[in-house]
Amino acid sequence: MNKNNILVLAMLASLGLPAAAQKDTTAFKDQLVDVGADVNFSREQSTAAVSIITNNTTDKRSARNIGNSIIGQGLGLVSLQNAGNYAAQNPTFYVRGLQSLSGSSPLILVDGIEREIDNISPEEVESVQILKDAAAVALYGYKGTNGAVLITTKRGKYNSQEVKFTYDHVWNFMANKPKFVDASTYAQAVNEARGNDGLAAKYSDAEIAAFQNGTYPTMYPNVNWVDEAFRNTGVTNKFNIEFRGGAKKFRYYTMIDLISDKGFIKNFDMNDGYSTQNKYVKGNLRTNLDIDLFETTKLKVNLLGVLAEASRPGNSANIWDMVYSVPSAAFPIKNDNGTWGGNATWDGTVNPVGQSAGAAYTKNHSRSLFSDATLTQNLSDWLEGLGATLRVSYDNSSNILENHSKGYAYGMNSATWAADGTATAGTLYTGGAETAMGDGATTNSFSKRFHFDGGFNYNNTFGNHSVYSQLKWDYEYEETDGINTVLYRQDASWYTHYGFKSRYFADLALVESGSSRLAPSTKWNFSPTLSAAWVISKEKFMKNVSWVNFLKLRASAGIINADFLPNNTWTYYTQQYTMTGGTYPFSEDWKSSFGRTTLDRYATEHPSHEKAYKYNVGVEATLFHGLDVTLEGYFTRHNNIWITSDGKYTDVIGQDAPYENGGVVDNSGFEIGLDYNKTISEVTFNVGGNFNYNHNKIKEQYEEPRLYSNLVQTGHQLGQIYGLKAIGLFKDAADIAASPKQNFSTVQPGDIKYLDVNGDNIIDANDKCAIGHSTTPGMYYSLHLGAEYKGFGFYCLFQGTGLYSGVLNTKSMYWPLINNTTISQYYYDNRWTADNQNAKFPRLSNENNANNYQTSTLWLVNRSFFKLRNIELYYNLPKSILEKTGFVNGAKVYVRGTDLFSIDHMDVSDPESYGATNPLTRSIVAGLSVTF
Repeated sequence: MNKNNILVLAMLASLGLPAAAQKDTTAFKDQLVDVGADVNFSREQSTAAVSIITNNTTDKRSARNIGNSIIGQGLGLVSLQNAGNYAAQNPTFYVRGLQSLSGSSPLILVDGIEREIDNISPEEVESVQILKDAAAVALYGYKGTNGAVLITTKRGKYNSQEVKFTYDHVWNFMANKPKFVDASTYAQAVNEARGNDGLAAKYSDAEIAAFQNGTYPTMYPNVNWVDEAFRNTGVTNKFNIEFRGGAKKFRYYTMIDLISDKGFIKNFDMNDGYSTQNKYVKGNLRTNLDIDLFETTKLKVNLLGVLAEASRPGNSANIWDMVYSVPSAAFPIKNDNGTWGGNATWDGTVNPVGQSAGAAYTKNHSRSLFSDATLTQNLSDWLEGLGATLRVSYDNSSNILENHSKGYAYGMNSATWAADGTATAGTLYTGGAETAMGDGATTNSFSKRFHFDGGFNYNNTFGNHSVYSQLKWDYEYEETDGINTVLYRQDASWYTHYGFKSRYFADLALVESGSSRLAPSTKWNFSPTLSAAWVISKEKFMKNVSWVNFLKLRASAGIINADFLPNNTWTYYTQQYTMTGGTYPFSEDWKSSFGRTTLDRYATEHPSHEKAYKYNVGVEATLFHGLDVTLEGYFTRHNNIWITSDGKYTDVIGQDAPYENGGVVDNSGFEIGLDYNKTISEVTFNVGGNFNYNHNKIKEQYEEPRLYSNLVQTGHQLGQIYGLKAIGLFKDAADIAASPKQNFSTVQPGDIKYLDVNGDNIIDANDKCAIGHSTTPGMYYSLHLGAEYKGFGFYCLFQGTGLYSGVLNTKSMYWPLINNTTISQYYYDNRWTADNQNAKFPRLSNENNANNYQTSTLWLVNRSFFKLRNIELYYNLPKSILEKTGFVNGAKVYVRGTDLFSIDHMDVSDPESYGATNPLTRSIVAGLSVTF
């Protein structure tokens, strides 16, 4: 074998990378990378760790925004769904997992400006880049500590014109709807629970029978609140039209996007003239312009206007929380006299149907305008390669809440039982009152952001040397509603990219950043970053290695500063005073307008700020004319993290301990990305996947001294769950007597039995320890498949997680009957009884059982899952047919499915969302896209 082949094979084997024959593609190395320096380098030239999601896959879920569209995509991006009604469904993003005690949310950028991802529709996006290492985020100053997600919108094309229309009709279905017991089972469960607690039964046999046979539906109701409050399907319609083109010196891109969603409220039309449905309507209007003012002067303008309305039942009621609270036996939906059901135990204001139909509605209006303009000037007449850039941006958003809620009357008859076993209506309980609909409106939130940056850049090539250098200053002002929310930031940066022989590259970024959030002595801080890359495939010894098309090694190191506030407290560095009451404490006669003035938390004596030391090494390659490979290894240390220093001092100091820069968190991991493309005859197919492993450890957090080593949390990971180790359920009195005493409450057979972790023969809070994994996955991976043949094709994306734990503590579903809540069928079927001693869950109790409702391994759940995120079957109409129309250039029809199935460890809930909230949805989409 050729010596060079052996060398390269050895290098790749050490990286553990698979290889397979695939099609020839150079797109990977030519992808453009943007690190905020007003220039894009190809992946071949770039030294930064950046993964790119192209617009080929940014719109496969027919989602309302780009954030929901890219779930499961992007090497290094951990994206997880959240529950909520349609208007509030936004995923949680982490770049390389949890990072710091102060927070781990990444910076979101749209066309280089910090903006909300919620407002960006998938259709207007050209690409999404995940900026991961110090070299990628260096120029974003204080804001890039936790990585960034950069969204780039589409632009026009010279000397062309194109119109594209897309329509999606989406059927939404609630997955994993909770199932609660019927009224008679609930009554039996309550009696059983009270019996376990040594109390008398609440419901007689006759009453249980009445619940079961429906003889007295208003006095002994049996209501399935899930089915009565919610319908099975919801519908979303999406309309989008894009205009794209330009002339010789002008380019334009304009998009109009309209979304209309009607939710799952079942009884939305029980009123005249208005609906109480969970509705969401949004319109986006984007215009991106590129104007060549002169041969050397270019103007770029981006405008986005967003109008949205979200309606909910009256008082913005959380209907799902009510469904998780109210038993089927509580009260009827309505009484015989037409009033809504309600009684003294379960107030009528928690009647799920009454609240969703009879309390009118609230409506939230969102109005946003995002604008930025960039002027670039070529100054080569002065110096070859010299240029200048000036950019200004202003964004403004507000939310106005219309409250059209109304009150309603409710009540319920108690039952009087006769000697013959029949029941008649007894005392009538009444509550509430019919009121007129409200007409109030108020601005409940607003935000505005102004951004300015300008600088000079130099771009030139001298023989084997290429240089791009930029000197820039940027300023940002931000204000949101609330107190102490005005923020000023500035950055002065010098960035230089150097290339030698088109195969050796180095980047140096020197950034001085200032922030109004930090104490006067620490507002300005210096962040240096150095990175380098070696394109190995361009070396002479690689010329005969035909199966290696592109191979690059890169590395980076840098310090990224942060301006996070300790507990969002702006006054941490000056001593504050608290004023309460109206008199001095030593005499009631001494009045003071200042009240009782006391010292607040101690001020920080020597404040600093959080720093992130980031190190990264990566390999990028294209092998066998089609296998694109990325391998990343990284280490980040966040130190000087703001934490409370309570554990450092004793209570002798007499007041709250100061915030100090004492936290240290290490984060490390690796990423593997593979993408395989091949065309065989008339079949084009693609397969690939991403794998991320992220692990963090708290090295220091000023933890107070612990009595036992199992209680120490320093050394564990962020989001670690702590609790007791459950070793079963007590079988009988003898089992209890033979076990260590459990001090949470008096235990009985069927209660949870815990391990004596510290060996003191007593079970109490000192036996808690780290259990399970973090509440954020340590492993995140995806697999995508696609193929096309003569216009017919499919695409699917699978995504999974690992090292991911949660605690089952949802009321009624897993912790039932507390404070008169209901009980799920799942719990009831798996509860402990004398006849079922190997049960999954402890005995029923009608009280807040302090022993059983401790966080423990019994309630611990493995949240790892493997989901089919989305699948698309499509057909592109043949060009030969379209050409006959004379005006249609392309047409595609498709059917999509989103989140259709999940393989996980949870029987009745979804591992991404199992609280008392909206279930996650599955969707079927029928769509059409036509290009003119």
